[in-house]
This record gives sequence, structure tokens and C-alpha cells, in this order.
Amino acid sequence: MAEDRKDERVDGGPGDPGAGSAVAVSDADARTVAFGAFVGTALEWYDFFLYGTAAALVFNRLYFATDDAVVSTLAAFASFAVGFLARPLGAVVFGHLGDRIGRKRCLIVTVTMIGLVTGLIGALPDFLTIGIAAPVLLTLLRLLQGVAVGGEWGGAITLAVEHAPPERRGRYAAMPQIGSPIGTLLSSGAFLAVAQLPPASFDTWGWRIPFLAAFPLLAVAVWLRRRVEESPLFEQLLAEDARASSPVREVLVRAWPQLAVGAGTTLLGVGGFYLITTFVISYGTSRLDLPRSLMLGATLVAAVVEIGVLILGGRLAERFGAWRVTVAGGVASALVAFPAFWLIDSRSAAAVIIGVTVATALLSVPYAVSGALLSELFPPHLRYSGVALSANLAGVVSGFVPLVATALLAAGGGSSVLPALLLAGIALVTAGSGAVAPRFFAAGDRVAART
Repeated sequence: MAEDRKDERVDGGPGDPGAGSAVAVSDADARTVAFGAFVGTALEWYDFFLYGTAAALVFNRLYFATDDAVVSTLAAFASFAVGFLARPLGAVVFGHLGDRIGRKRCLIVTVTMIGLVTGLIGALPDFLTIGIAAPVLLTLLRLLQGVAVGGEWGGAITLAVEHAPPERRGRYAAMPQIGSPIGTLLSSGAFLAVAQLPPASFDTWGWRIPFLAAFPLLAVAVWLRRRVEESPLFEQLLAEDARASSPVREVLVRAWPQLAVGAGTTLLGVGGFYLITTFVISYGTSRLDLPRSLMLGATLVAAVVEIGVLILGGRLAERFGAWRVTVAGGVASALVAFPAFWLIDSRSAAAVIIGVTVATALLSVPYAVSGALLSELFPPHLRYSGVALSANLAGVVSGFVPLVATALLAAGGGSSVLPALLLAGIALVTAGSGAVAPRFFAAGDRVAART
């Protein structure tokens, strides 16, 4: 067995992993791996977004039923937040394993867990059938889903980046991010389709169909993941006897500034997104009495636009640097926070779609480059752990954003001013974190393009 790494360096300079002979990669390899990461991430976000949509439309009534609609919604969003609380645990477990035994193995396990749990949610009886066991089991499944997601994204980003030529890392790091709007399209589209059913049919069995569809999607994702090659940089770590003996501990003790900055740069892409989707769907249907089909349709339009933004963002990162793109996206999102809610509050279908789409597009700019930016903060021997922990610390906060926004809405007497202020604040945190990120970049690993 390879001897474990003993030193505590967190940079990638001479004497560190990746500082020896360059690892050769090709565009063809990078495209194949990035596509595999994209498909797995699309399934991940399809499953995860399903829960967020169902929390706003179904779980509040069928699993957390009370006489007070606001309390039911808060309880459903609290169960949604549980998944985010579990994500750091997944980051710790799979980050350690990913930096110790390999990226590919962990990604097969995480995507399998996500698919199985989501399908089981679709088969879970409701409160009227099994009583208090229904919300308890639902929350437990959500917890397991969160653990798996905690290890999934960081691994997918790490694998995509480490297979990519340095000059094209921006575009390939953005590929897994495109799985997010694709997952939104699939989940929102599925819910939009079953929402056309009569209310009784929707509540009885219709809402379950999108969850049960995770089973066949899982089979495709696992097949693709098994075809992906292991990271050449991880293989170099093995060859150089350069793995960290305790990568998570080293990140927490030696690289905590990078961890904090990384969490800040990813906050808008996750927390802001859930505010504009999960919270706004609930806000639009329950407070503004807008049709479910309109709110779900708005997220579909926004997701289509987001795909283009993510592709563009990856290219911009290669030209201007991921940190500059992060700052620009954060500032722009803060500026449109209030106008976006004014458009939604107008109750005009066109204005609602424009408000949701513009807000989503702008917050997607820093999200597009977050994988590339986080990868610059951590050297190869700590990368899976560092990327996963950064993203999932932001995820813990983000999971409570719909809950906090709902509470702020109630505190403000139903006015959208406080939720809009929350969105602007999140955006400025990301912009500020992006501005200071270059101070903490690790020395780059040496990866050469192969023709």
C-alpha cells in the first residue's frame, strides 16, 4: 500500500502532489468525463429539486398537516432543510474517501444512494395512512438524501476539473453545473405534468410519479459513472505516495480560510436559487394566489435560460478568471433583488416569468464558475474534501433560506421587502468572498494538454 502523506502543506508548490511531472489529459477525455459528471449531477439535482417542489406543494398538506397553513409550510421547509444539515456529513465521509481511495468509486455510491432514496419517497404512505411515522420516515429519507448529495457535487466537480486541460477548465467545470437546470427542467416539468390531474388524483398518486421515475434514471446514471476513468491526478497521488492521511482534518485545521471563502462564493448559487425557486413557488401560490402551473412554468423558463448562462459563465472564467465573474454576478444579483420581487408581486404572468428568470440568470453567473473557483483554492491531495466541505457549508445555510424567507414574509405582514433584502444580502456575501478569493489560491497542479 502506498505510504500516506505526512506533511501538512496545503499549497501545491514544489514537493507537493502534482508538482512533479505533468499529467497529460486530452480534450476528448475531458469531454467524456464532464458529460458523465453532468448526467450524474442532473439526476442528483432532479431528485433534490423534487423534494423542494413537493415541500411547497404536497408535503405541507399530506405529511405535515395542521390547522395553520403557515405552520404546515414551515414544517415542510424544515424537513427540506434537514437534507442540507446532513450534507456536511456526506462531505466529510465522501471527501475523506474520495481523497483516499479515489473519486470514481465514491461517485458511484453517492448517485446510487440519491436515486434509491428518491424512489422510496415516492412509495412512502402519507400521514392519513400511517400517522406520525409518515413525517418521521420522510425526514429520515431526506437526511439520507442529504448525506449522498453532500459527497456527490464535490466529487463530480473534482473529477471534471482534474481531467480537463488547464486552459479549458472553466468550460468543463461548468458542465456538472448544467446538471442543475436540467434537473430543474425535469423535476418542474414532471410536476407541471402531474399538476394537470384532478386535485384528488394528484394528492393520491400523481405527485408520486416523478419520484418513482428516479429508479430508471438511476440505472442510466450508474452505467455512465462506471464508464468514467479515474482522475489522472489522483492516480499521480498514488504513484507519488502523496495522499493526505486525514484530508478532512487537514482542510479544517490548515485550510480553514480557503474553506470559509469557498463557502461564501457558493452561497448565492445555492441559497439564492432556493429562495427564487422553492420559496417563490410557495409565495406565489399561497400568498399571491397564482396558479401552480404559472409558478412551475416560470422555473422551467428560468432553467432554459440558465443553461445558456452556465455555458457562457464557464467561458468567461477562462478569459477573466472565476473570481472576477463571481464578483460581477454577486453585485448584479444584489441590484435586481428588489425589482425581481416587484415583478412577481404584480401578479402578471409575463412579469412573474421575467422576474424569476432574470433573478435566476444572474445568480447562475457565480454558480457557473464555482467549481473552477473552488478547485483553485485546494491542491489535489485535499481537493475532494475541500470542494465538498466548502459547497456543503454553504448548503447548510442555504437549506434554511426558504424557511427564513417564509418567516420574514410573515414578520413583514406579507410584504416581499424582507425576502428581497435577504436575497440581496446573500448576493453581496458571494461578491465579497469572490473578491478576496485570489489571496487564498493554492499553487496550481501541473496538467498538460495532450494532442
